[in-house]
Amino acid sequence: MKTGIPIILTIMTLALAGACSEREPETMTDKRITAEEILGNPYYRAISFGAYRENTRDIQPTIPQLKEDLRLLEAMGIRLLRTYNVHYEEAANLLQAIREIKQDDPDFEMYLMLGAWIDAKNAWTEEPDRIRDQESPRNAVEIARAVELTQEYPEIVKIIAVGNEAMVHWAWDYYVEPSIILKWVNHLQDLKKEGELPETLWVTSSDDFASWGGGGSEYHNSDLNALIEAVDFISMHTYPMHNTHYNPEFWGVPEEELHLSDTEKIHSAMDRALDFAVKQYESVVGYMQSIGVNKPVHIGETGWATISNSYYGPDGSRATDEYKSGLYHNMIREWSDRNGVTVFYFEAFDEPWKDAGNPLGSENHFGLINLQAQAKFALWNLVDEGVFEGLTRDGMPITKTYNGDLDALLEDVQVPPTDAEIRERRSSNL
Repeated sequence: MKTGIPIILTIMTLALAGACSEREPETMTDKRITAEEILGNPYYRAISFGAYRENTRDIQPTIPQLKEDLRLLEAMGIRLLRTYNVHYEEAANLLQAIREIKQDDPDFEMYLMLGAWIDAKNAWTEEPDRIRDQESPRNAVEIARAVELTQEYPEIVKIIAVGNEAMVHWAWDYYVEPSIILKWVNHLQDLKKEGELPETLWVTSSDDFASWGGGGSEYHNSDLNALIEAVDFISMHTYPMHNTHYNPEFWGVPEEELHLSDTEKIHSAMDRALDFAVKQYESVVGYMQSIGVNKPVHIGETGWATISNSYYGPDGSRATDEYKSGLYHNMIREWSDRNGVTVFYFEAFDEPWKDAGNPLGSENHFGLINLQAQAKFALWNLVDEGVFEGLTRDGMPITKTYNGDLDALLEDVQVPPTDAEIRERRSSNL
């Protein structure tokens, strides 16, 4: 931010005070805790996890690297991880790493929502197949492997998520109709009834809010309704950061706020961003209840990137920087703790493979810790508190981005565009 902000340090000290939940004096390691007991409990903070350090997933993180990451996350108060597939060795190695740490330290707690990736038939080609009952033959292999890992590590795997954003229509390369997700959810529920999986295991699918009925009526159908009946809880995604470009009405500085300071404009915009996420959450709850179902709804993904050279950066919606990301992290955590909603914050670490051809692409920069073992602004207070003392990532101690220089960080912060600027930009793109 280019203008002076005399009250900024006080504001952020207060804002960051809730970044990590207080540790409870007692844990539940002396019992087989279940998903039902974990979800909605703020003691069991959740996060989306990937440990890839390189520009390709062909180079898998090692078990020692995974153990480093696990100890860092445990220090942050994280006790529930979300993974995305089992066709790479990362998930199996992660489970092994957790078990080995726990063998050395019985008080160590870490559980998984294990993801099973689901694809359309002919996914990632020019002609994905949308026929209702057709799907990738790889899906059966993925589900079978997820079952095997759950059977092998029942004390760690507490949830299986069938598919990731597999039903949302903008996922053109691979999305499937709800009937495919329903088929595999029912298969897993049947295995529970047959005693092949723990009866306390919870099964869900993790998808965009619209896919769960919170968006347009084009998603409302009998298969979706049956899926809502079949899952143990709904895991929905919400990304106000992406919507600063795609649906920016909430983001622009309105005329009545033009007189505010830059700090006030940014905080007001971030308040609206939180409201945007909460309204999407409430829209899913509302649709679920409208079809006569009442079960838990949690947030399987939400986050805020810190860098973008495209839609969300300085030449776009001016949303991405560490200051706004830190605000959003703390605001959504505080809201979730207050409302008994688990949030799998996206994500733990930066992962450069996600947009390998564009190092400054936003998908590479959602992590709370970067590839240089630096805690981003959202976690600066934890560095100050010494929670990472003695811990490393790839042999490097955890330090602060910007060398902890708040003034230097603020130089990279920009005020969101005005409503008038957004309207002009949108009309020029028509």
